[in-house]
Amino acid sequence: MALAAALSRPAVLGPVLLLVSYLIYKAFFSGPKLPKLPIVGAKESDWFPLWQARWRNALDFKTAVIQAEADYKGQTALLPVLGGGGRDRVMLPRSEAQFVTDQPDSVLSMHVEVVDSLQFQYTAVDANLVHNPVHHHLITTTLTNQIGNLVPEVADETAQSVEEVWGDDAAWREVSLYSDMANVISRVTNRVFVGTPKCRDPNLLRISLTYASQLPIIGQILRATWEPIRPVVAFFLVIPLRLTMRKWTGVLRDEIETRVATYDARQRDPEKKSAEPERNDFLQWSIHQAKTSGDPYMWKTSTLAARILLVNFAAIHTSTMAITGAILDLIASKQEYIDELREEIESVLVEYNGEWNKRALAKMEKLDSVMRESARLNSFITVGLGRRVVAKDGITTPSGVKLPYGTTVVVPSYTVLHDDDKYPDAEEFKPFRFSEERSDESLGYVKRAGKQFATTSTDFLTFGHGRYACPGRFFAANELKLILGHVVMNYDFEITGKGSRPRNKWYGLVRVPPMGVKIRIRKRAR
Repeated sequence: MALAAALSRPAVLGPVLLLVSYLIYKAFFSGPKLPKLPIVGAKESDWFPLWQARWRNALDFKTAVIQAEADYKGQTALLPVLGGGGRDRVMLPRSEAQFVTDQPDSVLSMHVEVVDSLQFQYTAVDANLVHNPVHHHLITTTLTNQIGNLVPEVADETAQSVEEVWGDDAAWREVSLYSDMANVISRVTNRVFVGTPKCRDPNLLRISLTYASQLPIIGQILRATWEPIRPVVAFFLVIPLRLTMRKWTGVLRDEIETRVATYDARQRDPEKKSAEPERNDFLQWSIHQAKTSGDPYMWKTSTLAARILLVNFAAIHTSTMAITGAILDLIASKQEYIDELREEIESVLVEYNGEWNKRALAKMEKLDSVMRESARLNSFITVGLGRRVVAKDGITTPSGVKLPYGTTVVVPSYTVLHDDDKYPDAEEFKPFRFSEERSDESLGYVKRAGKQFATTSTDFLTFGHGRYACPGRFFAANELKLILGHVVMNYDFEITGKGSRPRNKWYGLVRVPPMGVKIRIRKRAR
């Protein structure tokens, strides 16, 4: 009676009805109607196998992906995870990875899946940046083409930023590896994005790191929110992102407005145009791209600032995780590996008069191998090639499974990168695994070239694969090798505590290095 009386009150009845309707929606109407497939994480004793599998897989995704390969190798299986916005993923067998990359955008869309995954239509604040991502073109063309010219600037900023963060004390001291590397990565990356002196502005660095932390969390909360009320929830949830964006625009406003005015003056006066060279950084390329487009929206201060912040988001955390993993792997390995790496770096630098440049980096094959091997072991991508079926009639996989419109497909990544058949002694960190393979002249040139850090394949999805592989991976690879080379040559390391490498941590589908780890360092006597 008391329950009935309580439910009769409008203040109570409304939320109860909302909850019931939400549960009905999630149970029967959420997401595309998928074919009957084996469910990863389900048990024969389960009363509600799909729901229980979602919980199990969210709490222990490592077991889920290993089980998917062990129990359903060569088969298509349903991979449910709590918090996917009602969309359970379908894991295709690893043999169909190339099939996924070969599909046109009209059939399988990476863009749609990424936008939904991070709820970019809300979290990007300005939806035009998502629907018209012209900055991608600058990354794949101008940034990649300018890597050689940018190496000296990246090397200079690396040396200065690491020196400021870690100092030159010859005594052992404890540092926070992940947070220190995040500061270095942010500063070095923004040397290329906005140039000096802005890349050293503490406010700019703090805001870029704040945004990179806020966006994925808010995106995941929104994705788990009932879709009919998502716009209302988003209105409130993205307020911190809007405030962060406003602060970011304020920091860059004078720089952008000065550069736009200078660009316009140079266009009007040919003599000014030839008097001094333009800045060579992402902001300047963006201004040129915007003015060439003829669309005033493109060169608005807020638009240009937002594009720079988005590329910061894409670059900073992934690179920070990569360099943190590589340093931890080296510290926990044998000292002779570090000595051998230092010997290679020093000999190449002597050959190039002590200058870091594109050719010198290309000759440091052991340094490249360390980064690729560490990325293999520590990649945060546990299932790869996430795509959304956008063909109205769905798609039929090579194994004959019919998947309807709206299905999200993935392929194994973690289990492939840790497969002994693909990578002998796969659980062991072998820093020169790939440089040894590159020096094997019995292999053809293409196979040897395929062992470089930035090269992708269906067996190495750390940067994705195919035409939608990470567009900035060539720049990222050079930046990471420069930073790792610099810290290895200038510092000694120790892991605090018992001396073993701290384990990576799983958060749902994502696998990250131990962000709170502390190490001991000292400046080397050179």
